[in-house]
Amino acid sequence: MPEPMASPEPAAALEPAASPEPAAPPPGSTRTGPGRLLIAVYGLFALSASARAGVQIATKFGHAPVAYVLSAIAAMVYIVATVALAVGSPSARRIAVLSCSVEFAGVLAVGTWSLVSPATFPDATVWSGYGSGYGFVPLVLPVFGLLWLRRWTDAARPGARSRRTG
Repeated sequence: MPEPMASPEPAAALEPAASPEPAAPPPGSTRTGPGRLLIAVYGLFALSASARAGVQIATKFGHAPVAYVLSAIAAMVYIVATVALAVGSPSARRIAVLSCSVEFAGVLAVGTWSLVSPATFPDATVWSGYGSGYGFVPLVLPVFGLLWLRRWTDAARPGARSRRTG
């Protein structure tokens, strides 16, 4: 007597191939909604401040060393903020809060210094005049960054109600 043939594997075994699209950010991520725009603006400032500082330091450092070093520091702060916001993990959010706070303090300090002692700044930095050369974006960007990060810090607290769900 012939043996019965084994039935084929169930259809569930044939799983579709993995989607080529990147995985969506987790719901508790700073990379969602307005956070994407914030990361893009920080990335743009990281790129522009780095390029500006690099060219200035390489070609005419002796002309305005204080301004060029401060531009390089601003560039580093923007790079750290961009990466930390893009990663979005709890520890990255703490780093982002620190970098946004340093940025805000830097804009206020350098902005005031550049107005009180303009001779120190024969060339402007990103933060000179409170970022007036960049439409005051350097002044308001860390405020928006800190507000965005506060949303996620509040949501992460145990027992805190999510602002998304009301």
